[in-house]
Amino acid sequence: MSEAQTYATGKRKTAVARVWIKPGSGAVQVNGASIDVYFERETSRMVVRQGLELLELQEKYDVVATVVGGGHSAQAAAMRHGIARALTSENPERRGVLKKAGYLTRDDRKKERKKYGQAGARKRFQYSKR
Repeated sequence: MSEAQTYATGKRKTAVARVWIKPGSGAVQVNGASIDVYFERETSRMVVRQGLELLELQEKYDVVATVVGGGHSAQAAAMRHGIARALTSENPERRGVLKKAGYLTRDDRKKERKKYGQAGARKRFQYSKR
């Protein structure tokens, strides 16, 4: 890959996205496949493009990403995070707009573990008085 590209890492739940952006025509590639093939849901494709659309740069950059872990929604959010970080590292003046939109904040919510003696993370087994 060329020297004009910028790299950043994005995360969400257990998904990790390694994102490279470079000047181009707006092509987005995920794990070697087109974004339309990889993300079947329109919502996920929209989430990935949000950072670029906010700055009106969707036709100016090509995005190449490698995503591992999590589900499709978490992977899309991880890509959004990575793209926002890459855009910021390339031009620090974009930081304010992306930060205000919440795209630079790592969403650290994860699934809470199930506890022993309980039905789930917070749900209890039914109490029987007699």
